[in-house]
Amino acid sequence: MSEKRLDLLYTEVEQELRASVRSLLEDKSPPEAVLARVEGDQVTDTALWKELADIGVAGLPVAEELGGAGAGLRESAVVAEELGRCVAPVPFLGSAVLATTALLEAGAEAEGDIAALASGEAVAALAVPLATPPGAAFPEAVRAEDGALSGTVTGVVDAVTADVLVVPAVGPDGPGLYVVEAAAARVSPVVSLDLTRPLAEVAFTASAARQVASGEAAGRALRRALTAGAALLSAEQLGVAEWALETTVAYAKTRHQFGRPIGSFQAVKHRLADLWVAVSQARAVVRGAASAAAAARQDPGDAEAAREAELNAALAQAFVSGVAVKAAEEAVQLHGGIGFTWEHPAHLYLKRAKSDAIALGTADRHRLALARLVDLPAAEVG
Repeated sequence: MSEKRLDLLYTEVEQELRASVRSLLEDKSPPEAVLARVEGDQVTDTALWKELADIGVAGLPVAEELGGAGAGLRESAVVAEELGRCVAPVPFLGSAVLATTALLEAGAEAEGDIAALASGEAVAALAVPLATPPGAAFPEAVRAEDGALSGTVTGVVDAVTADVLVVPAVGPDGPGLYVVEAAAARVSPVVSLDLTRPLAEVAFTASAARQVASGEAAGRALRRALTAGAALLSAEQLGVAEWALETTVAYAKTRHQFGRPIGSFQAVKHRLADLWVAVSQARAVVRGAASAAAAARQDPGDAEAAREAELNAALAQAFVSGVAVKAAEEAVQLHGGIGFTWEHPAHLYLKRAKSDAIALGTADRHRLALARLVDLPAAEVG
């Protein structure tokens, strides 16, 4: 790892951004509203996403000349934390992180698409399975020929409400990154464990496409998009864990058994104290991953910065996914009977934590990547 220190503290600007986003989400996406939405026909809250885009959330890492906020992925990570705290059903991960980062890495050919996404005028999805980890082989499910794409991709996040699809495909000249109008593909919703994050199967049948990157540039754009996605997914997982901890502590102070708050019982104290320590550790890891991802985006030509981003993203995913699952499980259990009901939002957080734990690679996959990145030899089998 580089000797350069990562800044783990939140800046004043980041805290102000957090306050603005949290205020909007508390007003527009309280738990009861999310619960009602997952029971309806349209899970994604497009009106909320438009309001978030109006305050700059959709284009935080996009330069001002392209209609963005001119900020960076550190600020995007703060937003991801807040979205995790309320499991908001908006296309932040698919559009503002994965698709936008891929297009930013693609370069000048994608500038028009980037501007539309940054302003909130359009929503995009990166057409790869959500389980795809950074460093995976370039996908070959979609083939390109004569400016058209054919093939099927399953488990694409935020494709249901996407206007534009960013598609890795393989053609006669090798890998390429293409932009396709969502109307030119068949998008079919599939069952998702996380009720607040719709997935879809996307099928292309001679769908008209525009190439924005090719060869090594396409592979690099995809890899860096997935790395940024993994870093910001860990921030979302931190938000889930923070909500679970804070909500459970508050409940333990007010729920009485045998004439005293359950939080006064030693067994409950120990469980919550252990969880507080884990969440605090997770916050430091997440901030490191966000800082490294931001540094790599600021200087796309710096190979060492890209490696640091991959290393820190792998570290964050290897650790924070387990913390989020543990926190959500503790929230359900320590809330007692009410925690197991459909009317209480705890199950939404548990499902988000469980699904995030396998999104963009499992913890075990990230541990293997981490070992490779630090040149740790594989264990001998025999």
